[in-house]
Amino acid sequence: MRAVRNTTHGGPRLLETHTIPIPVRARGEVLVEVHAAGVAYPDVLQSRGEYQLRVPVPFTIGSEFSGVVADADADSGFAAGDRVLGVAGSGAFADFVVTPADRVLPLPDEIDFITAAAMPINVLSAEFALGERGNLRAGETVLIHGAAGGLGVALTQQAKLRGAEVIAVVSTPEKAQLARDVGADHVIRPHDFLSETRRITNGRGVDMVLDPVGGERFTDSLRALATRGRLLVLGFTGGSIPTVKVNRLLLNNTTIIGVAWEGLMPTCSVSLTAQWERLAPSVVRGALAPVIHEVVAFEEAAEAVAALDERRAVGKTVLAVHARR
Repeated sequence: MRAVRNTTHGGPRLLETHTIPIPVRARGEVLVEVHAAGVAYPDVLQSRGEYQLRVPVPFTIGSEFSGVVADADADSGFAAGDRVLGVAGSGAFADFVVTPADRVLPLPDEIDFITAAAMPINVLSAEFALGERGNLRAGETVLIHGAAGGLGVALTQQAKLRGAEVIAVVSTPEKAQLARDVGADHVIRPHDFLSETRRITNGRGVDMVLDPVGGERFTDSLRALATRGRLLVLGFTGGSIPTVKVNRLLLNNTTIIGVAWEGLMPTCSVSLTAQWERLAPSVVRGALAPVIHEVVAFEEAAEAVAALDERRAVGKTVLAVHARR
């Protein structure tokens, strides 16, 4: 089968397409013929060997997929031919992927493979962040950094479904329009987001900041919080990991909350099935829908990961493995 391989930890542009054997599943795993694969930030980290779940080179990268079950245990709840989507620790950029059965989800007939592949990590991470970790309540105001990315879109859509007011932080006019299109109430730029946030909230600040970017924005994100506000850390796509002087937390009784949805999967501390049961009805009726920027051929995987790394991607990019939109 074809597979996009990391052989050097040299970054996205050194990924190579190889021919390797179809993986053999173990008990408790599902073998899926991949129809489409989403390009996600863990793929960038995997290409450099920087992801939290380390895999020795050479290995096949890729974290999220949609496709058709090829083989599964009789008691897994899946059978050959079932349409599914899911998450893998690695290996999704290939013709076939193996992953634990609890990371595979049923795909409703109303959702095509390309759309499905764009959803697992972002949609489930957003639900975990806003619900279990952030306890977002109707009427609250949230500030979302990186709001035009795949995760930012999912956060915006779900925050609006929960009855929140959304302030989106984006870097270009194109990204600003996308943020408005998916429901953001206000769209502002990174260079003056603190002053603009104070203006929009009449000096009160926001109840929650959702930050997948990190870096130099972090301190001003804390300053943007209202009393008892929460800052949720979802990642560091900005490249640097910020530090904080904890006296800032005392001043306004604010809280910093880590959000590591994928980190809980190995210990079964998060149920993807339960999350999908809550989210699927909104997906089917179109209230939650990824913004797919580009569908690319399998052979363009390295460039697609590089575009995400270089922050050129808007919305979501999907690899068409055996499927078209």
